[in-house]
Amino acid sequence: MRETVAVEPFDKYAIEYIKKHLIPGAIIGIEAEGQRVYEKGFGYRNVAQQLPVTEDTVFGIASMTKSFTCAGIMKLQEAGKVSVHDNIVDYLPELKTSGGQVERITIHHLMTHTAGYPPLATHVYARKNSIEQDPSAKDYGLDLLNNPGPHIETFDEMLAFMANDDFEWLGEPGQFYSYSNDSYGLLGVIISRVSGQPYEQFIEENILKPAGMKNSFFDMRLLDEKEDVTTLYMKAKDGSHVYEAPLWWDAPSMRAVGYLKSTANDILRYLEMYWNEGVAGGTRILSKESIAQMIHPHVEYEPGRCYGYGLRIVPDYFGSTLISHGGGLKGVSSYMCAIVEKKKAGVILTNVSDVPAGDLLMNAMNITEGRELDASYSTYEVLEIDAEELQKFTGSFISSEGMNVQVVLKEGKLTIESNEVYRTLKCIGKNFFIDEDEKEGILQFLENGCGEIERIVYGGRHIMKEIM
Repeated sequence: MRETVAVEPFDKYAIEYIKKHLIPGAIIGIEAEGQRVYEKGFGYRNVAQQLPVTEDTVFGIASMTKSFTCAGIMKLQEAGKVSVHDNIVDYLPELKTSGGQVERITIHHLMTHTAGYPPLATHVYARKNSIEQDPSAKDYGLDLLNNPGPHIETFDEMLAFMANDDFEWLGEPGQFYSYSNDSYGLLGVIISRVSGQPYEQFIEENILKPAGMKNSFFDMRLLDEKEDVTTLYMKAKDGSHVYEAPLWWDAPSMRAVGYLKSTANDILRYLEMYWNEGVAGGTRILSKESIAQMIHPHVEYEPGRCYGYGLRIVPDYFGSTLISHGGGLKGVSSYMCAIVEKKKAGVILTNVSDVPAGDLLMNAMNITEGRELDASYSTYEVLEIDAEELQKFTGSFISSEGMNVQVVLKEGKLTIESNEVYRTLKCIGKNFFIDEDEKEGILQFLENGCGEIERIVYGGRHIMKEIM
């Protein structure tokens, strides 16, 4: 392991952090101008066998995959085969049965999560085979077991489900940002249809191999062929312990959403493409213009936080541009980032879900930047609101993806409960809240025309209030 920055205090902090959050194994890597400035494995890829984590240990990366999907779209645009401004029904005519709005949705809307789709159950049904085979699914952070819908194994089945599902659009295309796995599932179909290749093959041939990502793949069979692969773990629902849960989940019809497997070394090779104007390892992957489109802040989803194409953008991160994306799936909590102007990149990969891996990586980035470990680029002014006024925000908010969020008053304070974890909220603006440690992102409550709370924006998703 290479370690070229004196960060002993961070190592001690990281060990305690990992112990506190019950993370079996993690790898952190940071590079500046292509040189490794920090790299360390913590814990084990297999606890029972005491196997160490290395920079070449294969982990799931979950939704970090989304930027690879967008890079695939940009590659097709460079070849003149698509434009991000094309209407999606030009490539997915089956969706026309879902109403007139779908005909106004462009590829750009899918890439920026602004198509107007609410969270649908598509992704739940796409991985239903895995869920049904896995006893640990009961402890996952979403309710995935009470879904009577169909297995979605193919693109045709996914398109038919989305075309005929009974849902209400959140708004017009471009009106609202709502993080949408469904949209990225559709992008995978477009890539396959336009390229004439399976989505996975196109990404491998046009992004992974040219970037020198030798240990990155979608093929589940390779998990058994490679030696340095992590075991997956699940945290018990009550948070008391972690146990081995070796079954990897798959969603063959929606791999574009979050099913790439990779390593710290490979992700840092990939991130070079963003701070080096499309070149990684001396090979041009995308044009300078395509990279500029991907890291452009197309839509602001929270104050000071934007979304590009498959990447989150902070235009003013201590005076520089930060691009990033995280991922969460069974046995996966991951995060990658790059500070574009400083030609710096970082990644953390872990082998358990529902842990704040991104916070640990950004603390490591702070140390290598010479800042305090927990330095934040944003500050918030807290507003005092009495309990009577807070009452309007309480209620149950439920999505078809399996998310169940309860907002209640406890001892006069607004509290949010999700996945049996309670967090106290503080108000930072009209209908805007953040939890007390300022680590979980901003929550926004949206009103209907009568001034009543209609939905919550939680985890970037619009989740409707349950009508009692």
